[in-house]
Amino acid sequence: MFSVVIPGRPCLTDIVPVDSQANGQATKFAFTIPYSPPFTDIVVFFLPGTVLPPNTGAAIYAQLPDQNGNPTDFRFVGALANEKPSGIFSVRSPAQGNGTGRTEAEEEDEMLDEGSSNLVSSAANGIVTLGISIEAAENIAPQLSALEAERSQNAASRSMDLVRQSGSGAQLNQSPISTKVLAQRIIGSAFNFLASFAESDPSKQGHDVVPLKSFRDWWTKFERRVEMDPAFLEREDPNAN
Repeated sequence: MFSVVIPGRPCLTDIVPVDSQANGQATKFAFTIPYSPPFTDIVVFFLPGTVLPPNTGAAIYAQLPDQNGNPTDFRFVGALANEKPSGIFSVRSPAQGNGTGRTEAEEEDEMLDEGSSNLVSSAANGIVTLGISIEAAENIAPQLSALEAERSQNAASRSMDLVRQSGSGAQLNQSPISTKVLAQRIIGSAFNFLASFAESDPSKQGHDVVPLKSFRDWWTKFERRVEMDPAFLEREDPNAN
C-alpha cells in the first residue's frame, strides 16, 4: 500500500504488516530504516491503486534513535489521505536537537560534515522505525492540529533566536532594544502582512479568519529578511526598505 523514499537512497517497498483484523486486512505497518547516513526528511506515498476506506487516513509515526542509538518513543509526524496520497515529513533525532541553542541550519551542517559529533555518530548507528496506521479521520485531526501548533511555536522560538543573533552583531554604540519592543515589532510585521489575507467568516459571528498558509508565507519572508538584514528589527521602522 505504501512506499518510502529517503533522499539519496533507493525507494523502499519492504513494508511489514504488524497487525491483522478479523477479515485478514492489516491496519498497521512498519518500515525499518538504518539511520546511516543520518537524514531529516522522509517521503511517504501511496502505491498505485491504493485507496483507504471512507473517513480514514494514514497516520504516520516515527521512532528515532537517541544519542546512544537506542530507540525513543514513537511520535506523530503527519498523515496521508485519499485526497493527499503523498507527503514530505520532517523527522529529527534527539541527537540533532539537543538543546544547545544552535539553529536547525547549523545542526544540519554538522550532520553533513565528515567530522560530525560523537552524539550524532552514535545515533547514526541506530534504526528508524516508521509506523503507518490506518485510523479514523476524527482521531487523526487533533494530532494534526497539535503538530501544527508545535510547528508554529517552534517557528516563533526560532524567530526570537534570530532576533538575539542579530542583536549580538549590532554596533556597540547602538542603544539596546528590549525584548518587549522586538516582540512588538515581530507581531506588527506579522499583523501587517496577514491583515491583507483576512476574510470575514459568518460562522464566527463576523470575526475575521486568516489561512494558515498565509502565516507560513509570512514566516518564510520574515526569516529570509532577517538573514539578509539581521539588524532591520532594531531600526525605528522595521517595515522600512
